[in-house]
Amino acid sequence: MAFETIRRGRERLIALLLTTPDPVLDEVASLGIVTEEEYEALEKFSEPRERIRRLLIKIQKKGERGCEQFLACLQNLFPDVPPELQPLGHRCVTQTNDAENPEGGTFSEKNEAENPQAAVTLGKNELENPGGPTSLEKNDLENPETALPHEENDLGNADGSPSSGKIDPQNSEDATSSEKNDPEKLEEPKKPEALLSSGKGLVTPNSATTPIKNEPENPENALPSKNDPESPGGARSSEKDAAAVSSERADFEGSANIPSRGEEGQTAAGKGNIEDGVTPDLDVSMPESRAEAPGIASSVERSGAETPGDSESVDRSGPEAPETSPNKVHAGRRGAVKTVLSKLKLRKFRNGKLRLRDLLQISPESLKDSTPYVLGDLPWQFLRKLMALNGTARSTSLGQGASDEDTSEDEEGGMSGAVFSLREDNSRASLNAHDVLCAVLLCSDSFLQQEILSKMSMCQFALPLLLPTLDTPKCTLMLWAMRDIVRKWRPHSLAQSRGFREESLVLTSMPTISFVRMGSCSFSKSKLLNEVLSPSQQHHDFFIHRDMESGNVPREIADGVVEISWYFPGGRENLDLFPEPIAVVNLRGDIESHWLQFSFLTEISSAVFILTESINEREYALLSSLQGSTAKYYFILNNQAGKAKETVGLLNILAPLLDMKKSQLLVKEQSNNSAELVKKLRSTLQGVMSSSPKCMSIQDMAVTARELGIQVEEDGGECRTALEHVKEITAEIQDVAKYKREMLRLQGDLWKNLAKVEKELCRMKGQRDVSPEDYRSQLRERWLELRRQQNQCDLTSGMVKFISGIGQLRPAEKHHFLKWMKFHLDHIARGNLSRLRAEYKEKCRALGDDTQQLAELDELISASSLGVEHFMRELGQFYEAECSMVKEGNMGNIQRQFIHLPGIAADLMLEGFPMELIDGDASNIPLQWVTDVLTQLHAKLGGRSKMLVLTVLGVQSTGKSTLLNTMFGLQFAVSSGRCTRGAFMSLIKVSENFQQELGCDFILVIDTEGLKAPELAKLEDSYEHDNELATLVIGLSDITIVNLAMENATEMKDVLQIVVHAFLRMEEIGHKPNCQFVHQNVSDVSAHEQNMRDRKHLLEQLNEMTKAAARMEKQSREMKFSDIMDYDPEKHSWYVPGLWHGVPPMAPVNIGYSESVYELKKYLYEFMRHRSPRRAPKDVPQFIEWVRSLWNAVKHENFIFSFRNSLVAEAYTQLSVMYAQWEWDFRKEMHLWMSKTETTIQNQPPDDLGPGTFEKLRLEAHQMLHNGEQKMLQSLQSYFESGAGNLHLVEKYREDFFRSTTFLRHELENYLLCKSEEAIRIQKGRSKIDHLQAGYMKVIEGKVDGLLQDCREREMELKPKELEREFAKMWKETLAELPLESLPLCQIHKDIRYQLCKDLENRGSSVKQMLHKAQSLLSYQNKPFRMKKEYLDLAWYKAAMEYITHQCSHELEEFTKSLVEECRRYIGQKVHSQGDYDQTYCRELLWMINEGLQQNVAGKIRTSASFEVDLKLHILGEAASAFQKMHEDFLKKNDPQRRLEQLRPQYFSTFRDLYYEKDACQKRAVDFSTQCLTPALWEYMKKRLGIEIVDDFLSSGESIKYGSRSFFQFTVQKKLLEEMDFNNYMKYVSNYEGFVKAWIQTCLISHYRETGSLGELERTVLATIMKKIRDTLESSECQDALTISEFLEQFCQALCKELVISKDNLEVILFKNTASVRQFSADIQTFLPQVEESILLGWEELGVEMVFTQLQFKPQDEIFKRVFGCGKQCPFCKVPCEAGGSDHKQHFASVHRPKGLGGYSCETTDRLVYSLCSSDVVSSKSFKNLNTAFKWHPYKDYRKLYPTWHIQPDPSISASDYWKFIFRKFNRQFAREYNVEPADLPPEWKKITEKQALQSIQEAFNME
Repeated sequence: MAFETIRRGRERLIALLLTTPDPVLDEVASLGIVTEEEYEALEKFSEPRERIRRLLIKIQKKGERGCEQFLACLQNLFPDVPPELQPLGHRCVTQTNDAENPEGGTFSEKNEAENPQAAVTLGKNELENPGGPTSLEKNDLENPETALPHEENDLGNADGSPSSGKIDPQNSEDATSSEKNDPEKLEEPKKPEALLSSGKGLVTPNSATTPIKNEPENPENALPSKNDPESPGGARSSEKDAAAVSSERADFEGSANIPSRGEEGQTAAGKGNIEDGVTPDLDVSMPESRAEAPGIASSVERSGAETPGDSESVDRSGPEAPETSPNKVHAGRRGAVKTVLSKLKLRKFRNGKLRLRDLLQISPESLKDSTPYVLGDLPWQFLRKLMALNGTARSTSLGQGASDEDTSEDEEGGMSGAVFSLREDNSRASLNAHDVLCAVLLCSDSFLQQEILSKMSMCQFALPLLLPTLDTPKCTLMLWAMRDIVRKWRPHSLAQSRGFREESLVLTSMPTISFVRMGSCSFSKSKLLNEVLSPSQQHHDFFIHRDMESGNVPREIADGVVEISWYFPGGRENLDLFPEPIAVVNLRGDIESHWLQFSFLTEISSAVFILTESINEREYALLSSLQGSTAKYYFILNNQAGKAKETVGLLNILAPLLDMKKSQLLVKEQSNNSAELVKKLRSTLQGVMSSSPKCMSIQDMAVTARELGIQVEEDGGECRTALEHVKEITAEIQDVAKYKREMLRLQGDLWKNLAKVEKELCRMKGQRDVSPEDYRSQLRERWLELRRQQNQCDLTSGMVKFISGIGQLRPAEKHHFLKWMKFHLDHIARGNLSRLRAEYKEKCRALGDDTQQLAELDELISASSLGVEHFMRELGQFYEAECSMVKEGNMGNIQRQFIHLPGIAADLMLEGFPMELIDGDASNIPLQWVTDVLTQLHAKLGGRSKMLVLTVLGVQSTGKSTLLNTMFGLQFAVSSGRCTRGAFMSLIKVSENFQQELGCDFILVIDTEGLKAPELAKLEDSYEHDNELATLVIGLSDITIVNLAMENATEMKDVLQIVVHAFLRMEEIGHKPNCQFVHQNVSDVSAHEQNMRDRKHLLEQLNEMTKAAARMEKQSREMKFSDIMDYDPEKHSWYVPGLWHGVPPMAPVNIGYSESVYELKKYLYEFMRHRSPRRAPKDVPQFIEWVRSLWNAVKHENFIFSFRNSLVAEAYTQLSVMYAQWEWDFRKEMHLWMSKTETTIQNQPPDDLGPGTFEKLRLEAHQMLHNGEQKMLQSLQSYFESGAGNLHLVEKYREDFFRSTTFLRHELENYLLCKSEEAIRIQKGRSKIDHLQAGYMKVIEGKVDGLLQDCREREMELKPKELEREFAKMWKETLAELPLESLPLCQIHKDIRYQLCKDLENRGSSVKQMLHKAQSLLSYQNKPFRMKKEYLDLAWYKAAMEYITHQCSHELEEFTKSLVEECRRYIGQKVHSQGDYDQTYCRELLWMINEGLQQNVAGKIRTSASFEVDLKLHILGEAASAFQKMHEDFLKKNDPQRRLEQLRPQYFSTFRDLYYEKDACQKRAVDFSTQCLTPALWEYMKKRLGIEIVDDFLSSGESIKYGSRSFFQFTVQKKLLEEMDFNNYMKYVSNYEGFVKAWIQTCLISHYRETGSLGELERTVLATIMKKIRDTLESSECQDALTISEFLEQFCQALCKELVISKDNLEVILFKNTASVRQFSADIQTFLPQVEESILLGWEELGVEMVFTQLQFKPQDEIFKRVFGCGKQCPFCKVPCEAGGSDHKQHFASVHRPKGLGGYSCETTDRLVYSLCSSDVVSSKSFKNLNTAFKWHPYKDYRKLYPTWHIQPDPSISASDYWKFIFRKFNRQFAREYNVEPADLPPEWKKITEKQALQSIQEAFNME
């Protein structure tokens, strides 16, 4: 019992089946043992063991019969299955064939077993037929001899050699094999009329040919016939032949040996035809119609058991063999499909279809060699090569080592020892190309199917017209898949006029000629067709045939496929084969096996050509059923000896039935070659063409197909729904130009006018006499008016329907909708274009020179293109108009209708639809629309949107779009009349496993319109248009492909000139894309080598162009081409052959083209992988910013100076912030060193400061500075190499910052050396005083010692009062006796006057007189310097007008203020040093004044001598007073008597303690702490606290405001806006430096007052030195000292760099000090906390403001340096420079302001000027001032006068809203301040709100 067998052997069965679980499941499903539902349920189990376990349970539930079938199936799959697991009957019998060929388990029924001679040889297809009988009955196996012998191709032997029979090498069209001859004679066929079956249709070719009487008696015993596609009737008996010929499937050539099951590891159902005995392609459920083939359900034996005419007598209700059930047949076919899909690893795409975007996804495989090594590689290799238009795409050969059967042999001759051997099994481990195609189409969605067939069409491959039953019970007509194919041709009727036709392939009516095969045929039908369709010397394999690579591999699922190819004439009568288009159809397989397909062909064809070698009676009967058919039938007979007479005889009988003439038989004689037959066949086809044949389009064929029950894939619900929507739209379109005018109104004149206004806002060409701001306001109003008009337009019916289509349909319907739109619109546009071209041609002939009408027609032709992009553009305009209304406040967000549109467009981009970036018709970018679509895209991607941008540039119609489509499989429009206009972008996803390696998530490909477009050539600004386009796309791209496809050197030079300009502009803004030059139409293999000289010459040309372009762009430096782009002539030059191999329209794509493009693509991917990590790919927000900034710059005429990008600004700001931090670190280190050095100098005796001291300090400072500079340079270098965001964009500023570092080092070097020199000078200046002081102290100490002795010798102990009196008396007498010498008091003002006279001694007598009359210098103190008229020498001006006087006076006054302020700073620094006056101070001041006069006045303003004299007197007068006070303070501080008086309390205290003999150790420790340490610590705090305050402040939350100059400007302006105080604005505008200093000081004080953190900072600074003091006191050096003197010396030495301890006070401490060192040290430590607290208390009592006055290092000054920068101001509006570093070449500011704010007024009206210099520099206005010698100078050329200033135009009209708002707010106050009339401001300015003002600076300073 089978059931018991499974139950007992369950565990062993599970173990066995687990070795190959999937094939087992496939097999039982294909055999119908389990149902489809059960199969799907089992597949859901991921655990193989669980899946097998449940399978066994399901089998057992099916009862004994199901278990027997399962075990029989098991025997097939596992020949070596243990006996106890075999079916009962198998256990004692060994079948050689079954064991050795696991596919061979086909079982004979009883009748055949009893008659072994009648056994029929089974072909390959039977052996692998899962739908056939699946078990042997017991008595089938009782006689082993009755087992069916296998055919030779079943590889019965273990080594795969044939078991019987021989192959006829001649019999090839489809590999034939001989079968054993059935000894029984065939019955005579009935008469032809008997073949007709009661009107129900044609006779089934598969009708059994054995006597019908045998069948009903024992229907179970009927052996299922082999349904060989090429030999439908099975083996035919002939008296002359020993063996019947069994033809294999259609067009199979070569060996009849079939690979056995198990190849490629596949153990599922084998190869070959699935259905046995029935026509699989027939829909058995259809009504009685002409499509139904009689006898459908009958079984046929191959030996022939039933006459064709008897099929109707079969009792259809009787018991039938299970395999004949249509459901079983379909299940069998599905099993075979599953097997093939398993082999090809496509199972997962059976339901979840493969999509085009999945295929285009870039993965590691994109870089790999495309050679397939296993069957699973074949679909991907086919698709990849097909997308790349590679003609070898259909090859299914596997690479070496792919076949499992290849046995490795050594070179000596292998295992047998023989050197040579014949491969006995010539089957190959591969699949037929048709199977691969069918599997791929089955697993593809409808859009990928379209793309596959489109690409196949370009490659001139035959296309599948009908697909056989694969996953449906019906054949499928591939109408939708062919919709996208458009062909161009020139029929001979248009040859004279040189016209052409262009039409969608499915809509083109033409004659259809079908070629089919009946029976076997030894020559290849497909090969014959290829020869017929190929022009001479241009052979092409349209159809696959046996002699092609892998063409002889048997088909498994593709039998019954109907292919179609076309011939299109090119209008050359001597070359064209046919004058008009013709469709050629080829049925794969025998017509008897595929009667439905044949029936379809008879309906659609003008002529049907039937290839055969012989016709027997049965086939005659079949053919006679065609009587009455409208098609003409032709026979191509291969004349075989012995068969010809019978065949011709039958054809003669057939001729009257089919209305055949003699010419309708073509015979291939054995003596003739195929060329003769080809010639005959062409002639016959020409005859058919000339006899008014029936013409039909593929769309018409669909009607016939539906009538026959063939399904049309276009009839799906989604496709139909979408079509209905599209028809509603396109039904309204008759005249394209008119439709666009009326229905797409927003993108017509309105949009073009908007584009003009936007450009005019930037270029200001029509300004004339209007002021720039008024003109801009007018333009702005015009722009708003146009937007209002757009917004007032209602949605037209077409747009409503379009929005409904893309917005409301489900995704699949939406895609169909867009495709249908494209097809319909293209069709309509082609019709319009064709009509207009004909009209144009006619008018050219008729009108001659009347250009006006021709121009109008020309314009109509240009406007006749209509595509989906026009509808999308209209949506964009509706959206933009709505956005502009919202921004203006004319509409609320709640009223918006189109807010959802960007999301829809973003979805389309993700699906692979190209998105319009630049509208080519209006030459404009709908910026808001593009921005919002891309923003939505970024959001939908979850922020993962890093992308590399690749663009292509080149002349029009040079194949740019085709290149991109071929390279990436994209869908950029390439059809005639649809040249790309503007630019489109398409997104390609990078697979997740490749993103990290490639460094991006997507590749964005931008296709552009051609440069040098003929339709634009007549426009005067066409060159400018090309420049704009090139600049924009190169600016956006990471890689630019420059497509050069013309031989004309001049034209090429023009294109290169444009490209060079664009690249130069990119280099200037820090963007350096890679460039690839693609030279098309170069096919010579030596091209690369031959063109080496050309490349060198090209590079020279490019270098010349670069220099010329640099001059045009006003660049001064010498440049080479390699400076502006990443280009290597050897690596980045590509030579690509022409696209077509031969002459279109019948030329296929050149394989060389495909391969070259693939090589370029591979290189690009490699380049992307290894590109510089510093150039990180952009994400979508960055891309948006690039689009915005580039487009804004492009709209200005001068690109370089108008480019402004927030990404660049952000990168620059970050760099500035980092630089400011490094600069402060450097400065801080140097300040700390200086502080310590200064302290060390002050601690050294003056005598020790010899000549070598300064030199030693200089060397030390030099080393410190060098180290600091190198560290800073290294930090800069590392930062630039770090790959931080967008750093490559600021690469051009690298040198500025490096230079600034060197500049900083020099600045610090000057500071350190001057400071050191001054410290030494001051210390040396004290030498004399200190010597005198030391002498005086020795005398006093002697006197005190004497008094002490004297008092001790007295008898009475003196009371404290008495002791004090005695001491006072001694002190007074001693001071009287001492020769106290004070330093002499100098009259500093006299010395300064002397030096002034010396400075002016060579200036003539008038100057001497002025000096003589001048008052004392001291009288100038506190007097402001006032300008006088006589200071200006205006005699050199031709007309000394009041205006000039005012201008010069103002300029001079500004200079004077600045110089006086600078000199005051210098004087303050010297006074603050607390040293004595030195003559060098005066000399330094005079040098500063002379230098200032020379640099800022000389050559600009003529001044009188009195100006210089008065200025110097004023400055030196102030200096004299300050220096005199400084000198007197110094004398006072160092007066000997005063110093001694300061020491008196300490001396008295010591004297008193000694007299009373108290333990003075503690007292001395207190004195040391208070008199020595406290003052020293106080000074330490004054030096160090300022440095720490800067550090603390910059690391606090305030740091961002002072991080860079831009941040600071934003902070200040925002605060001013909040305060809205005119006085503050006035200070900011008129005295920026003073304002900033005051602002910083206020901010510092406010910060520390509010946070209260200053006390903590003071404690931290003090704690640091206190710790060092404690450590020093506890150190061994101090503790081991023998005396207090030694102890203090060690202590002072250890702290000599930090503290300056008074020598005088120390001497007093040491006087008579005999305390214990350790005790003294301990006592000092005891008092240290008190000292610390007293100091902190002292600083706290000062208050925050006073603290800042005490500091030697001023924090406010340091922070001022950080934010003030170079201090330069805009020459027009005086806005401060924001450039980073201190030594930059270019000055710039983010926002400029109206010049009136700086006091500028109009010369004629005396009103404040309100124009902005950022507007003026793009206007046609001129200016005059001192620098122009008061002559008019164009603003556009301002850089000739101010080369270091870079004034950028405002990026938008709202960019300067802040200052416009402030000007409007305080217009009258400013006028009053400057004593002029208020400005007459434009009305637009009055609408600006405070919120808009703030927003404008947020945008300008990139602070959003």
